[in-house]
Amino acid sequence: MTKSEQPIAGRFIDPLLDFSFKRIFGTEPNKDLLIALLNGIFQGRKEIVDLVFNKNEYAGDTEEIGGVIFDLTCTACNGEKFIIEVQRSALANLKKRMLYYGSKLISDQAPKGKRKEWDYAIPEVYVIVLMDGFAMPSGGHDDRYLHDICLCNRDTGEVFYDDLGFIYLELRNFAKEESELETDLDGWLYVLKNMSKLKKIPLYLRKPIFEKLFNIAEYSKLTKEEKEMYDTSLKRKLDTAGALEYARREGEEKGIEKGIEKGKASVVANLILDFGFDDEQAARASQTSIDFVKNVRSALEKKK
Repeated sequence: MTKSEQPIAGRFIDPLLDFSFKRIFGTEPNKDLLIALLNGIFQGRKEIVDLVFNKNEYAGDTEEIGGVIFDLTCTACNGEKFIIEVQRSALANLKKRMLYYGSKLISDQAPKGKRKEWDYAIPEVYVIVLMDGFAMPSGGHDDRYLHDICLCNRDTGEVFYDDLGFIYLELRNFAKEESELETDLDGWLYVLKNMSKLKKIPLYLRKPIFEKLFNIAEYSKLTKEEKEMYDTSLKRKLDTAGALEYARREGEEKGIEKGIEKGKASVVANLILDFGFDDEQAARASQTSIDFVKNVRSALEKKK
């Protein structure tokens, strides 16, 4: 990457890039940061005092998943243990993917034999999804930024099973300013969304755990190799965001008189033709299915 191609990094790195997220939250010396983030998300429902990193990716499936995965065994203050998976996941088939990952976490607990003695002693399992820049699938126009999902009775709303949970954090809906921060969750979401644009630690966040976070996240403290990795990741994010915005504008203009479905097809076509996205990238960016993208690509091939 030449100097003219390099994005301009701020004082602090963007914590939502894969490189940054792993650096800040994905190492044993920094697990107190991840514990504090998780405790903020649970808002008192759980109080994690320790965690262990398990496998961080699924064999044979890493390329398709994309993003960062933390598979964690957590210990609460009362000694109970439960499993959390933290995802920065792809867009395509988000709900089904998360259901699959949650189910896999459960099935992995089963012993190969002696099921009767085990008696299905399944630990609690939670899948936490950090959604950077995209909306909750089929979420309508809800402006909530935290979606806490469990199994419930469709007719009464009564919780049927509370030990499998999905927590989606829709960061684009978090709009609080520094002066409006009231809780630890507010602080963490504000940091995740805004840290790369800040020049100093906000007054509300001048607490030891956040001071450690900002100290680790200083761009100037990266090695030369780390800066190159970060700059490449940042450029890729900015390029993708720019491509998506352009494709959406073009698609919306073309789709006004053609209907929503054709508008989506125009977005996908722009991502393929103008930016060279492959099927997986186009599906993620446009929030459509792989099959939909393949159909658009096939139609484009026939027009040649």
